[in-house]
Amino acid sequence: MSSPRITVDPRSLRRAYAASLSGTALEYYDFAAYSVAAATVFGDLFFPSGDDLVGTMAAFSTYAVGYLARPVGGFVFGRLGDVIGRKKVLVYTLLLAGIATFLIGLLPTHAAVGGLAAVLLVALRFAQGVAVGGEWGGAVLLSSEYGDPRRRGFWASAAQIGPPAGTLLANGVLALLSGVMAEDTFTSWGWRVAFLLSAVLVVFGLWIRLRLEETPVFKQIADRNERPSAPVSEVVGQERRALFAGILVRVCPDVLYSLFTVFTLTYITKELDMSRSQGSTAVMIGSACQLLLMPAFGALSDRMNRRKLYLYGTIAAAIWPFLFFPMIGGGSFLLLVLGIVVALVIHAVLYGPQAALITEQFSPRLRYTGSSLAYTLAGVIGGAPAPLICAALLLWFDSWWILGVYLVLTAILTGIGLWLARDPAVETEEEAAAVTEAVTT
Repeated sequence: MSSPRITVDPRSLRRAYAASLSGTALEYYDFAAYSVAAATVFGDLFFPSGDDLVGTMAAFSTYAVGYLARPVGGFVFGRLGDVIGRKKVLVYTLLLAGIATFLIGLLPTHAAVGGLAAVLLVALRFAQGVAVGGEWGGAVLLSSEYGDPRRRGFWASAAQIGPPAGTLLANGVLALLSGVMAEDTFTSWGWRVAFLLSAVLVVFGLWIRLRLEETPVFKQIADRNERPSAPVSEVVGQERRALFAGILVRVCPDVLYSLFTVFTLTYITKELDMSRSQGSTAVMIGSACQLLLMPAFGALSDRMNRRKLYLYGTIAAAIWPFLFFPMIGGGSFLLLVLGIVVALVIHAVLYGPQAALITEQFSPRLRYTGSSLAYTLAGVIGGAPAPLICAALLLWFDSWWILGVYLVLTAILTGIGLWLARDPAVETEEEAAAVTEAVTT
């Protein structure tokens, strides 16, 4: 018996794309605001020491906490997303991220309450990570399960636009604040404004998500009574290869992104005597380019083999540090901008198709859980320790070349993931039979 056909209203499709993009952008605004603050002011405010680099490493340790918390979010919210639905879970994750970020803006510093300040910061960073861990898988499905599965690369890229959009907004707000304020004022309280603004963004995100219906694919699964009772166990027991593939393909892009948007801000200020605003400006320009490149490369992956495109990006990622660091050695701002833009273009080659590549590894009834676990567990070995490892390697070897070697090793892991991954042709054909392509006229 053939599958019931699902008719997708074009307005709902556009609304789902907007909900996926805006919600993810908000949560990555929260994450990026912390990342920039960790690289610039949190070391002195929450982890004071006599050595600037040691203080920065301590701040990056709490940066890693956000990644380490993601598997908790993937486990809890991923399971709920396959059991109770995508929409409800995405409302919960949005609220959790927004409240945690707002409270960071109210935290007392070490000078006021001593070590308690660092404890509170770590706790709120953990809450941010839990929220992001549950957000990504659902945001990807929100747009891709409304859209034509034959164009999954494009529709799933809505969630991928969120990180550069959030990074652009966070860097822009913090750069503006540091530019219009005296250094002492910004360090004292100006940085807090960027975190308090999350309250406004949460209200906007909720307005969009609460107006959206559940995805057609999940409705069909629920109507057939095919919702899993133990999705985590099923993924680990039945779709283990897909899980390993999904984890490994994320490692290199995560490290690449952390290296060029987080650690580079520290590198140029400590090693090249360049200003914080120069680094933030370069990241903003690169992130702005990604806003268009993410959906473009997502769409390109619908027209060519997705794994092959991903492999090209991985090779480019492994090569670029060996060109980037000598290029910026003279302290040129223009070369810094060029270098970071190229790095983020390479990241877009990987990140644009990534959502589709990971989600299509799993069966639809386990897709939220499987995608969330792959995404979050990859962060533990990729993005979480990356800034800390980079800082430690620079401290121990006192040379940039070891950073390039580190990225090459992560590229090898991602190559193994691509070898384990499968192409989606069969599943796409089967799912396409159950979903009517949206009419765009």
